[in-house]
Amino acid sequence: MVVETIAFALFALVTVGCSLGVVLMEDVWHSALLLGGALLSVAVHYVMLQAEFLAAMQILVYVGGVIVLITFAVMLVRTESADADTEAMRT
Repeated sequence: MVVETIAFALFALVTVGCSLGVVLMEDVWHSALLLGGALLSVAVHYVMLQAEFLAAMQILVYVGGVIVLITFAVMLVRTESADADTEAMRT
């Protein structure tokens, strides 16, 4: 019982941390990766609740589909001038 509580607390922290990172990150690519981490940790919560079907659907639909769409959107939207402007702002 203690191990399950520790595992729940650990993955709850991962979920909240990744979710905050999605909102607070300036780079869209890192935000998309953190969204994948948050969605995967939610799938782990489903497994801990013994809802394996929901966990599988979470991974297939959200992590598989939505993250791939976000990745393509990020790759299509980013331009060289936007990257140069971002680098110029950081220095």
